[in-house]
This record gives sequence, C-alpha cells and structure tokens, in this order.
Amino acid sequence: MSSPFPGMDPYLEGYIWPDVHHELSSAIKARIVAQISSDYVARVNTYSFVDTAPQEDVGILYPDVEVLRKKRKFQEPEPAYAPPPGLTSPSVSIPSFEPIEVRIPVIEIFDRKGNNLITAIEILSPVNKRKPGLEPYRAKRIRLREAGVNFLEIDLIRRGERPFPHPLMPKTHYLALLTRAGAGQTDVWAFNLQDQFPCSRSPSWRLIPMPGSTWAPPCTKYMSEAGTSFQLNIKNPLHLPTCPKQTSNGSRVC
Repeated sequence: MSSPFPGMDPYLEGYIWPDVHHELSSAIKARIVAQISSDYVARVNTYSFVDTAPQEDVGILYPDVEVLRKKRKFQEPEPAYAPPPGLTSPSVSIPSFEPIEVRIPVIEIFDRKGNNLITAIEILSPVNKRKPGLEPYRAKRIRLREAGVNFLEIDLIRRGERPFPHPLMPKTHYLALLTRAGAGQTDVWAFNLQDQFPCSRSPSWRLIPMPGSTWAPPCTKYMSEAGTSFQLNIKNPLHLPTCPKQTSNGSRVC
C-alpha cells in the first residue's frame, strides 16, 4: 500500500534504512542528471565508517543483540565464569560487540573540465548523529566549507543528535540544510512528520549547477512507493525513539 504520510515515512527509519538510504540517493542523483548542464557530472559515491558502538542501534537499524554479540574463540562452560565461594557475582555482564562497517552514499557533482567537486548532497545516516560518527561528520562539514564546496544535508532520521547545533536551529523532526560556498550562512528547511517535503525555489539554488528543488520530488515519489516495495505494515507499532516534547505551536519535536 502507498504511504499514508504526506512526507517522510517513519517506518523507513528502522532496519530497512540502509536500502532506503542508497535507493533514495540514487533517485536524487537521477533527477540531478536530468537537470544539470553538460558542463557537470553527478555521481553517487560511498564512503565507509566503522561503527564501534553498534549497540546504540541494536533492534532498530541492526539485527537482534544475539546476532551482533561477539563470538568467543573459546566457548567455556558457564561454571568456569562463576566466582569462587565468598566472592560477589558481577552486577551485570555486558555483551561485547563486533564493530560494523557502514557504507554511506553521498551524491557529488563535479565540473567536467577540472573534475573539481562543486556540490555534495548527503542524506544523513544514524551513525552521523551519534558517537563515534558524530564528530568525524562535523569535521567533514568544516572541510567541505573550507574547500568552497556547496553542501546540502538532508536529515530524515528523528533519533540521534543533530550534527549542526545552533540556537536558531528549528526543533523539528526533519531538516534540510544548504551551506553555500562562500555565503557565510546556512539555509534551513524544517519540517515535521505531518508535513510534505519542502520544495523551495530559493535564490540560493542559483549557486548550485541545478535549477529548483533537486531532492523533494524524488523523495515524495519514493515514499509513495516504498510501502508497497518493502511490504510495510503500518498497523505494527513503531519501535523507534519517540519525541515527547512539544513546541509552542503544538508540533512534536525531538
């Protein structure tokens, strides 16, 4: 069935997110290819990040804890771990986890003449919004800004910490941010679960070699088809962190 949500479908934020992430990036890239001039080329590249704290997303993004638990090389019987008489048993035994390699897609636009990176478009991964990936992502934002690269960030994950803290940042479920090369500011499009994807034709887009909105139309189309593609059952409860706070106008925020 098609998605009942006007914009982002929260049922896609869980275990199927890796598929959603790559397919949505490809859909946005396809729209860009159809719009940009022959002076530019768009590609979907991926970079890898080793998630050394996968327990943060066990049961949400990653499989059950038993799947991720580190296998012991020597399987000793449980009595071997029992404390000698008179010693106190540990309060809790915390399982160890193997690091997980996460592949994150990013859409990049280059000029054909010099093969210089002009624009980067990234849909955030959950690992970009928590340790250990949060600080490396923030460092990447700084590198792109200093290199004079336009950077569009699309945050479609409600959980986690925003990599772009600022007192003026709207506290909504989702955000899109455009940092233009040399502009000295970041344009922000804020929207909630009950909103459609913003389709702004801001003058700021003129600094990127593409007209109009590049990401809202393919996102809207993708969401309308994803429910059927992944056979989602929206009658099942969402096992994702909730957003209990409310703003002054009543909208729910994280």
